[in-house]
Amino acid sequence: MPDLNCLFLPAELARLQVLLQRCVLGWQRAGQDPADPYRGLYIADTTAQHLAQRPPLTTWGQSAALSAEEEAAFAAASEQAAAASSQIAAQMQASGETPRLDALAALFGLNAFERDVYLLALAPELDRAFEQIYGYLQDDVTRKQATLNLALNVLVHGDSERLAALASLNPANPLFAFHLLRFNSDAAPLPRQNRPLRVDETVLAWLLDGSYAPNAPLDDLARLLPATEPDNSDLRPRLESALAAQAVLCLHGLDETARRGAALQAAVLANRPLLSIHLTSAVDRPLLPLVRRALRDARLLQAMVCFEGWETCLEGQSPPPDLLAEVCDHPGPVILSARREWRAARTPRQRRLAWLAFDNPDYTRRVELWQEALGRPEREVAFLAGSFKLSSGQIRDAVQAAADAAGLENRPVQDEDLFAAARAQSNPSLSMLAQAITPRYTWNDLILPDDPLAQLREIVTAVRSRAQVLEGWGLGRKLASSLGVTVLFAGPPGTGKTMAAQIIAGELGLSLYRIDLSSVVSKYIGETEKNLAEVFSQAEASNAILFFDEADALFGKRSEVRDSHDRYANVEISYLLQRMEAYDGVTILATNLRANLDEAFTRRLQYAVDFPFPEEADRLRIWRTLFPPEVPALPNLDFDLLAKRFKLAGGNIRNIILNAAYLAAAEDQPLEMRHLLHSTRRELQKMGRLLGENDFQIETTQPKA
Repeated sequence: MPDLNCLFLPAELARLQVLLQRCVLGWQRAGQDPADPYRGLYIADTTAQHLAQRPPLTTWGQSAALSAEEEAAFAAASEQAAAASSQIAAQMQASGETPRLDALAALFGLNAFERDVYLLALAPELDRAFEQIYGYLQDDVTRKQATLNLALNVLVHGDSERLAALASLNPANPLFAFHLLRFNSDAAPLPRQNRPLRVDETVLAWLLDGSYAPNAPLDDLARLLPATEPDNSDLRPRLESALAAQAVLCLHGLDETARRGAALQAAVLANRPLLSIHLTSAVDRPLLPLVRRALRDARLLQAMVCFEGWETCLEGQSPPPDLLAEVCDHPGPVILSARREWRAARTPRQRRLAWLAFDNPDYTRRVELWQEALGRPEREVAFLAGSFKLSSGQIRDAVQAAADAAGLENRPVQDEDLFAAARAQSNPSLSMLAQAITPRYTWNDLILPDDPLAQLREIVTAVRSRAQVLEGWGLGRKLASSLGVTVLFAGPPGTGKTMAAQIIAGELGLSLYRIDLSSVVSKYIGETEKNLAEVFSQAEASNAILFFDEADALFGKRSEVRDSHDRYANVEISYLLQRMEAYDGVTILATNLRANLDEAFTRRLQYAVDFPFPEEADRLRIWRTLFPPEVPALPNLDFDLLAKRFKLAGGNIRNIILNAAYLAAAEDQPLEMRHLLHSTRRELQKMGRLLGENDFQIETTQPKA
């Protein structure tokens, strides 16, 4: 059976052709010679005289009356063409279909005259013969497209009817308000009624075969999705209630995958496809025309439209009133999907807004998602779920990325693959505000007394268990203000504070970022708070450990207010205290002078670890631990003597070993005790500590430590 839609349009064009034949005959009866090769390029005297005597608001062809027989023949031909078109429409309706041209008129409220105006503009897109006919009837071979004047000449008879029809074809007419027709921009200097008319390419594609081919400005923003998402029974009642009330669905929250799933499920319940418009990609484009075009396409496709990234439209906390009004005036179901909640202000509207929140899944739900994706028991995924606050889509992508990495090496997925993939799914933009540090050390590298070492291990245990205890067991509802863990490392320089932060990050499988204080602290009032807000906002989605080195420069004591600078300095500290408490991640503060920190600040810290200056036994362990066995060295290295004689911290010892190795390499000799002694002298000079020459005179025949 042939596609009746393909037969309907030719039948409609045949009906239009009858109207055009009548106009052509009228032109010829009035004296226009179609065989004149120069017609339309000059105006003869007789033509000028005829035009001057022609009644206003009539065309050349209407100035010559047809005979009764001719009028009857055209009436019969018109009725026959209309009957053929109606027969095809009836056959389609009997099979449950509607001709797309009729559907277009019904969807956008076109009356019979407006429908024929659209058909007149459509005809040259389907058959180029109409271009020549239009050129003839407009007395200009270059004017091949329909115009409003041509439409009035062909479709309207009588001066009063012509004026009324012309007035109705204003910018508010559905043909133009819904962008079904547009004026050719190249002809802008011409009067409006003489500008060529073009049909919209998206509507044309839909008329021809029912397909959707979005054009500018939606060409790279729109996707038509079949509504096939599995049913979410928990969400279904709320969606059904909102759809029954014809409310605008407002989805908000960080879990983009869950929001998209809700939109697809709403489309399933509405029995419509989903037209998804990604506004976040609409860079430097006017949003109101874009939204109007999307709503037009949704009406055309009988689809539910979902504006992804609705926060792009917000001005402060609210969208522009005209933009929201446009959405609320749309008769079909609409979804506004944003990362954050917003307010509808200054917008009179008839439709209600139905708000649904989709924050990132809590710990219990994250455990379920990891289990579903990996097929592992809860105890094997609990640490992943607790360490990374990922959305459902990020968890899915992380598992897939881990499987890809393992597949390249033809081995099963390991925990290291999952942690690396989870870190990659976290927000990478924090690296623009802070320095990423790759953990290089293990517990064996850290030389500390037993008690602070035990504290560090307790911190790791607390971070691993916090999600289960605070979220899973419910203790966070009453006993903790947030899921965050705040730690203070206090001790002299070089005692292992940065190393300990790296070890904790490595043990937990989390990223570590050192906050660059020079990029945060500003002399301008309010700028420091703004920079801190940006750091913590980006960190919320990064699942990273924040490491503030030399934190006393930023977290120092609040001072007595003597002037405006003191007052704003105290505001910065207070603001930071609030952000620290609200942050759900791990924050480590390192300071060389604990006494310089504000007391109110230290009270809010959960852990405080002191890094004491190493005693002789600890210094000896540091020398031996930091010295790599691969370094070529003579057996006269006396680490015992170095540890006893020189009171140095681990950072200084590391510098001495490194510089001594450079000296030995430059001489192409194994590292000797003299290299270490020379480097020690330089390190002490750098520190401003000078010792006597006897301190650097030792026997070189002692055995290597």
